[in-house]
Amino acid sequence: MKFSVFQVSRKGGREKNEDRMGYCYTRESGLFVLADGMGGHPEGEVAAQLALQTVSALFQKEARPAVKDVAGFLTNCLMAAHHQIIRYASDKGMLDTPRTTLVVAVVQDGCATWIHCGDSRLYLVRDGALLTRTRDHSYIEHQPPGVVRLDKMNRNILFTCLGSPTRPVFDVTGPVTLQQGDKVLLCSDGLWGTVSEDEVVQQLSGLPVSEAVPDLVEKALRNGGERCDNVTVVAMEWETPDAYESTRGISTDSISDGVFASTIQSGVLDNTVEELDDEAIERSIAEINEAIRRSASRKP
Repeated sequence: MKFSVFQVSRKGGREKNEDRMGYCYTRESGLFVLADGMGGHPEGEVAAQLALQTVSALFQKEARPAVKDVAGFLTNCLMAAHHQIIRYASDKGMLDTPRTTLVVAVVQDGCATWIHCGDSRLYLVRDGALLTRTRDHSYIEHQPPGVVRLDKMNRNILFTCLGSPTRPVFDVTGPVTLQQGDKVLLCSDGLWGTVSEDEVVQQLSGLPVSEAVPDLVEKALRNGGERCDNVTVVAMEWETPDAYESTRGISTDSISDGVFASTIQSGVLDNTVEELDDEAIERSIAEINEAIRRSASRKP
């Protein structure tokens, strides 16, 4: 596999950053994941972190070096993450549970398959056009035709998420065969809530992800103003083996079957609150982005 990747998370105008994102890969499979901890409930950042860690741990276990049943794997991951959050709340005796959205994509065998719950989105852009995007699990996106739409202030009212007392509703899409230059972008609503779909597509179409994503995030922060939500993005550009662009990104061809690389701490933590220090996470994100930048700037 060959791909370019970039990820970034900004706190915006919020008191803390409850978004989490990351990616993992083996010789034959790649995992991209993003979660947005939900406000109005306690410890949204814990729910998001537990979701990422659970998915990453299961990927490390199953991708040896490829996942056998991708759709089944994604379903199991989402439900396992949901149960980890419920168990965390139960162990702490919490009256209300932490909650989060989740979107996860697996890329292998030249195809992308993804799952989502809530309103964190995935966009797939090809040849300057939007090929597809996820449909939010919100009342505004699921109103029947002819019904008066809710105003934009209510766009974030969700009917499902991870961590709620009821079983999460989710959608699995794919596999979708990837072509040279396809770009897959996962984002929290802090991005799509203030940057239009057309702007996302236009920006991704004209630039590599390492340049397009920072510009999109900065635009979202400007548009969101002083009370801007957390803005988090992880984006991947697919590269065919014989394309010259492949020198910019990650190639897994030279790694052995047993190698697992990850920007996500994959263990499910028992001492979660201590481990989830925001400054430490921001430092890790900065280190990951610097490593990606150095890798992208190397000449063949």
